[in-house]
Amino acid sequence: MSATGGFGELERSLLRSAMVRLRARIMALVVGTLGAVAMFVVTAWLVVRGGVEVGKHLGLLAHYLPGYRVTWGGAVLGALYGFVIGSAIGWSMAWIYNRAAAREGA
Repeated sequence: MSATGGFGELERSLLRSAMVRLRARIMALVVGTLGAVAMFVVTAWLVVRGGVEVGKHLGLLAHYLPGYRVTWGGAVLGALYGFVIGSAIGWSMAWIYNRAAAREGA
């Protein structure tokens, strides 16, 4: 920072060159894949574990994800939901970051 408290041209130039734009599609794919794997693994773990009341708490997701149940079919459907929701979150994160980075670089 310069003596006046703001950024000088050199600092702005360095800041602009150091900032990386995130690719929204790639971020959506990565976060969506993580969400899908997480939903599948968590559901499958509970199905394999078994018990009297299988996945009582995870089953509450059925209120928000129509058709989801703690079963093998629910694991596949949950993976689909995890991918869609994760993709939306990943894309949104990249979009917000890129907007903020563009504002800082201006």
